[in-house]
Amino acid sequence: MKKTLMVAALSGVFATAAHAQSSVTLYGLVDAGITYANNAGGHSLWKATSGTVNGSRWGLRGSEDLGGGLKAIFTLENGFNIQNGTLGQSSRMFGRQAFVGLASNQFGAVTLGRQYDSVVDYLAPLSNTGTQYGGTIAAHPFDNDNLNNSVRFNNTVKYSSIDYAGFKFGGTYSFSNSTSFANNRAYSFGAKYSWGGLNVAAGYLQTNNDINNLQMNSSSFSGAQAGDFTFAAGRQRTFGGGVNYTFGPATAGFVYTQTNLSNAVGISAAQSGRTNGLAFNATSARFQNFEGNIRYALTPALSLAGAYTYTRGNFGGGENPNYNTVALQSDYALSKRTDVYLQGDWQHVSSNPQNIGAYLNGLGSASTRQDQVAVTVGMRHRF
Repeated sequence: MKKTLMVAALSGVFATAAHAQSSVTLYGLVDAGITYANNAGGHSLWKATSGTVNGSRWGLRGSEDLGGGLKAIFTLENGFNIQNGTLGQSSRMFGRQAFVGLASNQFGAVTLGRQYDSVVDYLAPLSNTGTQYGGTIAAHPFDNDNLNNSVRFNNTVKYSSIDYAGFKFGGTYSFSNSTSFANNRAYSFGAKYSWGGLNVAAGYLQTNNDINNLQMNSSSFSGAQAGDFTFAAGRQRTFGGGVNYTFGPATAGFVYTQTNLSNAVGISAAQSGRTNGLAFNATSARFQNFEGNIRYALTPALSLAGAYTYTRGNFGGGENPNYNTVALQSDYALSKRTDVYLQGDWQHVSSNPQNIGAYLNGLGSASTRQDQVAVTVGMRHRF
């Protein structure tokens, strides 16, 4: 009897110890607001919005200590529309992220699944569109450089290094899962360095697609892009770099990105705000983005942020639209987890022979004029 009690007691101790070495966290963010736009398809618009700044999501994040500085990790993250409860990312259950892998205190982490590319991981945090200070509606035109995460990649193997005295680097490779190995695949790499108030980062992303198949059109396809894409193009190369510096309550930054498209057809309907998309006039196209941004903590609870982006487009055939985009935001924290915000966005497009209307990301419809203005009042809650 004594032996039985002792075994039961020891089993309980070991079970408790094993349980203490693993954890699962439920987390999320809900962003809801009301947006007014002066021109959406030729009409003024009042719209209840979800994810105007940060996409609404919930997720599970977990780890298990395997000993020797090694642990198993996973993340499952769902995106949804708070206004109607529907799934985001082409109706995927875990469309934002879904991966599992191993992380080492000495060598970094290797993960497999649906994941962000290296431009998003390393460069986007230096841009207001890739953060809580501007977000979705402040994206560079058509989110042409993917800093706002319009595209996530399936079948991805990712490596992320540990922090070497402020320096980190990583890369991804996303399989096509096809016998046509190079069709609908993607790869990327990036790095960042932090020292004191200085942050510097750079990244590169390349996608390959057979535009005759347009495999990225449907979420049922097995390739790296499926159901969410920005460009119909045989090849997309996006690269860029950025820097910001924090001094006292202020952070000022600059980000440059360039996207080059070859064997190009046009911009998807979802990203152009046009029912039939937006066609290019040649088989190549290019976007260059120059963003200056600033963030200022006026008080511990009240922050101000602003960004100006100049975008040079080249659609071929002498069509070279230039975009000027301004995003301004004020945010007030009601608590550590809940805040309210007021954001204004304006875009003007010029040098525009075909009179392409302005389009602020996420509004749903492009303007019939060269200008578009949107004002949003919203609330975010994190858990």
